Amino acid sequence: MHVSYPNAADQTRAAKDGVSPGGDIMVHGIKNGFGWVGRLHRLVDWTDGCVALTNPEMEQFWAIVPEGTPIEIRP
Repeated sequence: MHVSYPNAADQTRAAKDGVSPGGDIMVHGIKNGFGWVGRLHRLVDWTDGCVALTNPEMEQFWAIVPEGTPIEIRP
């Protein structure tokens, strides 16, 4: 599920700070073929800014979170 980031305010803040706002942030499951890793994926920061869930957690996420739901990312 793609997260609508950066928005206009995020882009303005990043430009003011002289940094890239980043982008292409998603909530996603584990890469195809690596589902067997399960919760062990949490031991390493491998997402480059995304929110990673186990594949069963991702299935549940899709089932209960409607598309367009606001997601707040906090540092």
